[in-house]
Amino acid sequence: MKGLFDLSGKKAIVTGAGRGLGRAIAVGLAEAGADVALVTNRTPGEETKARIEALGRRAIIVQADVRDRSRLPGVIDETVSAFGRLDILLNNAGIIRRTPAAEHSYVDWQEVIDVNLNSVFVLSQLAGRLMIGQGSGKIINIASMLSFQGGITVPGYTASKHAVAGLTKALANEWAPKGVQVNAIAPGYMSTDNTEALRNDPNRSRQILERIPAGRWGSDQDLVGPAVFLASAASDYMNGHVLCVDGGWMVR
Repeated sequence: MKGLFDLSGKKAIVTGAGRGLGRAIAVGLAEAGADVALVTNRTPGEETKARIEALGRRAIIVQADVRDRSRLPGVIDETVSAFGRLDILLNNAGIIRRTPAAEHSYVDWQEVIDVNLNSVFVLSQLAGRLMIGQGSGKIINIASMLSFQGGITVPGYTASKHAVAGLTKALANEWAPKGVQVNAIAPGYMSTDNTEALRNDPNRSRQILERIPAGRWGSDQDLVGPAVFLASAASDYMNGHVLCVDGGWMVR
């Protein structure tokens, strides 16, 4: 059983790995045995790198703004150059812009779509080509509760996360026969920078907590186990699934 979750010898990319959910997942993959390329932009990745190396695993920092499509092939190339192959891609980088829909600027819309959706497609396509060639691989996308719901004042984010769920299923349909599993994790309301405004609003925070059967906000550690599961042999027969890690939000 232990071997099902063993990532020894596996090589991974995690985007948005400098902090929050991305950092926790990157360290979790390393704890399971993987070497990890840490894609960071505004947040330095040195702390994440140090934590991984302390585990006896290798880590490299790949500086890249995922909004820049021309930079994304280099993310794959630098990883393969350093590690020799690529087994796991975890598309975590994401942003949110909160403005009522009638006032939501196109600039905010486009930036959210570029980070949350376009980078996921391009990196998945590039990684998928490699994984198809080697006959194996795991692609894990970070979706959201707003892959299923509409939300309030976040039209770009909601649209992007609905699309991430759909893209996950579309890629799984094509690549499952080729040995590549594509799945997604949909976090619930997590204690991250993206939810700081909600957590600081006493009324909205109370409404959210009342809806969550677990009675608490999620933490970054709540995603580590699901990520390792989807990156490992334990999930080899899972394709196109969007796994809710939400404290029960979606069942209420």
